[in-house]
Amino acid sequence: MTDFEAFGPQLFDPDLIDAETLELNRHIEQQMTLAPARWEMTEDHERTLTPGAGLIPGSGPVPGLREIEAPGPAGTVSMRMIPSEGEPRGVYLHFHGGGFAMGAARHHDAMLAETAREAGVVTLSVDYRLAPESPYPAGPADAEAAAMWVLQNGEAEFGTTRMVVGGESAGATLAVLTALRLRDRHDFTGLAGLNLSQGAYDMRMTPGARAWGRRRLIINTPTIKRHYDRYLGPADREDPDVSPLFADLTDMPPALFTVGTVDPLFEDSAFMYVRWIAARNEGTLDVHPGGSHGFNYFPTELGRKACRRVNDFILERCAAP
Repeated sequence: MTDFEAFGPQLFDPDLIDAETLELNRHIEQQMTLAPARWEMTEDHERTLTPGAGLIPGSGPVPGLREIEAPGPAGTVSMRMIPSEGEPRGVYLHFHGGGFAMGAARHHDAMLAETAREAGVVTLSVDYRLAPESPYPAGPADAEAAAMWVLQNGEAEFGTTRMVVGGESAGATLAVLTALRLRDRHDFTGLAGLNLSQGAYDMRMTPGARAWGRRRLIINTPTIKRHYDRYLGPADREDPDVSPLFADLTDMPPALFTVGTVDPLFEDSAFMYVRWIAARNEGTLDVHPGGSHGFNYFPTELGRKACRRVNDFILERCAAP
């Protein structure tokens, strides 16, 4: 957990990165350098590499998992539901990452089963429509529809409508956009919290994302640009419904921003956190030395630490009065 007193140059000292994280980063770069450049691949080819270009362990069967279909703007929105072990404290509505063009809810079964167990919540992971087949605003529209389904049906289905919304990378972007749409389109500001892991909030690309270059540590400058171009096309990248960094952020719920120091999207989280608290919302910036983009997916101590913090946050927010 990082506050302004703890936030300083020491967080970015290479000597602070533990040996396990250094070795993981070296291995990722080595494997990705041997593979074709992601920014030159077709969507179909890149999708065969997810999750994590074959570097992240997959999920096995999860007891009690079932599919739920919610009404959506283009038919139905599919969600994978994992029950809590007892009476649920709330619902965690999750959006997966993948540059708005890749990934699927099923890739996160193991992670969300742990969240269901540790936080005592029902988890719902959403299969929103992907670009370029369904570019903006399809993804945010599906995310909004999924959240509205929980608010309208959560009491009957799960015994609660208390909800934390969150995700990783593109999923974190969709989580913020969902909170803004609930406020602006449905006059609802009652979310229990937002779990925002390594999100993208400025689709123009921050200076840090532009300056990262071609270093292949999960994502890099040309990969980010390709993902944004596929997702947005001609959309205005300063529109708050595209880049939530430009939004009016008043009346937002408490948020946990998780990011690593060697993530090209680091500044997205840092800038958004500052705007979040300047709008008088509660927020925590959780910075992990040496963490790459997606570091929390890997079974390292750094990744496990970030996941524990997320699960604690979800539990705290759902248990809060």
